[in-house]
Amino acid sequence: MSQLARRLRLGDAIAIGVASMVGAGVFAVWGPAAEAAGGWLLVGLALAALVAWCNATSSAQLAAQYPSAGGTYVYGRERLGPWPGYLAGWSFVVGKTASAAAMAMVFSAYWAPEGWTKPVAVGIIWVLVLVNVLGATRTAQVAKVLVAIALVGIITALGTGWVSAPGSAPEGWGDASLYGILQSGGLLFFAFAGYARIATMGEEVVDPERNIRRAIITALLFTLGLYVLVAVSLLVLVGPEQIAESTAPLALLVDDNAVARGVLVAGATAASAGALLGLLSGIGRTWLAMARTGDLPGFFNRTSERFKTPHRIEITLGVLLTVVVLVADLRGAIGFSSFGVLLYYFIANVAAYTQEPDARRYPKAWQVVGAVLCLVLVVTLPVVSVAGGLVVLAIGIVWRLAKPAG
Repeated sequence: MSQLARRLRLGDAIAIGVASMVGAGVFAVWGPAAEAAGGWLLVGLALAALVAWCNATSSAQLAAQYPSAGGTYVYGRERLGPWPGYLAGWSFVVGKTASAAAMAMVFSAYWAPEGWTKPVAVGIIWVLVLVNVLGATRTAQVAKVLVAIALVGIITALGTGWVSAPGSAPEGWGDASLYGILQSGGLLFFAFAGYARIATMGEEVVDPERNIRRAIITALLFTLGLYVLVAVSLLVLVGPEQIAESTAPLALLVDDNAVARGVLVAGATAASAGALLGLLSGIGRTWLAMARTGDLPGFFNRTSERFKTPHRIEITLGVLLTVVVLVADLRGAIGFSSFGVLLYYFIANVAAYTQEPDARRYPKAWQVVGAVLCLVLVVTLPVVSVAGGLVVLAIGIVWRLAKPAG
């Protein structure tokens, strides 16, 4: 039998959500977003935050009614039918698997010595797979430690940057097209998608009707405040041109300060590990939900008798991620992940729109705005990301037509 235990309290769920968002947003997305939006980066951030708010409220409303593992995969099946649910689950699993591999590489890029990036990336994958296999409460405990280290690193970088700031603001803010701003919003949305992990772990949260909704909104608002602080600091102290040219913009704030740089590197590695930990948890729970219904092989519909976790899925996911890290170029992972997750949340918004009045906690207008903006941001992502996403979506459709759900 595949049974999960309710052991996560409100603080645990918030920690998992924040850890999942902070790692992706602060250390991986500012460069490409600034390249697209230039000095209008904050507008792109505001757009991404609006979409995230709509999606988060829809997810929270649905999770209160359907507190089961699987997130929008379950909501789509319950509210819209098997096909929309399947497409949501497929988009999430595939997109987030690529994102998990990217986070492992980000971790390794900050910490590993030259020539050891891939072995270290594979190593951190298996360490965190083991953490997830040992149980959800251990996942939450590790997430709290990692997010605390990440926040210390970020605050240190920001504080160092403001203390050593030059007398005048950087020049070259430049212009951006509407398309560029929309594209930056789609890329920055990648940084907010961590709250999905709370919903996908709904079967393990204590008092889910109350705590899932509170955890999602709290984690999102906290992370938004942090992102605004980072974005403003980078724009004022560094400028959009240098942000766009750097693979690690926060490192520009610490410059030659060895102590601050060391703290920042520790924070970056912890944040990446925290994001990877949350991704592994979310992918595993959605995968389990799909196996329960026959959309993925029934072999995976098992949980550990001792730890009540989907151990078969976690180990298989570790193998897949190892292969991806060893053979793939993941520079386009952010756009590819955003494509899948935006489609996932499009279905979440449509599903929430159909809920009955007694299950409704937010106005329908939020769901309409969220659904429309998800589609707008999808089509404005980089062409390569859109093309790759469409190919993978087509593969998923062929898979289900060949092997219908049970």
